[in-house]
Amino acid sequence: MDILNALVAFLNFVFVPALAYGAQLALGALGVTLIYGILRFSNFAHGDTMAFGTMVTILFTWWFQSMGISLGVLPTALLALPFGIAVTAGFALFTDRTIYRFYRRQKAAPVILVMVSLGVMFVMNGIVRLIIGVDDQNFADGGRFLISAGDFREMTGLAEGLAIKGTQVVTVITALVVMVALFWFLNRTRTGKSMRAFSDNEDLALLSGINPDRVVQVTWIIAAALATIAGVLYGLDKSFKPFVYFQLLLPIFAAAIVGGLGSPIGAIAGGFVIAFSEVMVTYAWKKVVTYLVPESMAPEGLLQLMGTDYKFAVSFAILIIVLIFMPTGLFKGKSV
Repeated sequence: MDILNALVAFLNFVFVPALAYGAQLALGALGVTLIYGILRFSNFAHGDTMAFGTMVTILFTWWFQSMGISLGVLPTALLALPFGIAVTAGFALFTDRTIYRFYRRQKAAPVILVMVSLGVMFVMNGIVRLIIGVDDQNFADGGRFLISAGDFREMTGLAEGLAIKGTQVVTVITALVVMVALFWFLNRTRTGKSMRAFSDNEDLALLSGINPDRVVQVTWIIAAALATIAGVLYGLDKSFKPFVYFQLLLPIFAAAIVGGLGSPIGAIAGGFVIAFSEVMVTYAWKKVVTYLVPESMAPEGLLQLMGTDYKFAVSFAILIIVLIFMPTGLFKGKSV
């Protein structure tokens, strides 16, 4: 038995990737739950908002790189990120003013707004593909690894190496900063408290003098910022491909619903639940188990419950189970 090598293999192939992926899903789910909690509809265009924001950030990144501007060991995309957020927020406000506001004034049912968001989703998807194309775009630069597998082996003398990518560290730290800033904003600022009041009871909030237009605008700006940050972090960690962001809509909604729609804390918890579930179910456990059992008992198969091509099926299964047995989620959000 070699517990240390098994632990390193687990950290390398399961824990660290799932932690970074969970942070990305949590940020995406925060945007979904914010729109649902305040504007009271499920925004199916959120995945393509992530793609749009990432596309804009990539274009600015390429521009900075062409001028020789960089952040050294950090990705240049972090420098371009504020510009991506600004353009995406402006597009979200334009979409709200020209499309969603009409249906709000008509007091349309939430299902109507959901269908409208589907239309917005297809338009945004087309815009992204038209501008940047359909192929993979790798825009990560800077230091590739914080710790490489070879260096780890030399330092520890273990057979198994631990590799931690710089983008994974950037993802976790950025997500933590953004989450803390968001909770501070919602709980400490006057605008944040107005948003929470509007979410809890719209009629009472209006009687209290809260400006609904301002609340809606700030909600779209924050949701666009969260979507852009989540999309850029995902693109840095993996790569950018527009259709992948459309597929990410399923695990993001699953994360929001598992945690409880309308609950920011639930969105974060749901993001990590979905991420660890997907990674653990699709990981081939042969290497870890081989370290833990005698050589004569070493498994011959991969010990993989499901292929990585079907990882989104894990999100779908969890989503169905939660909707059947716990529709308000882990943190008692709004019933779906």
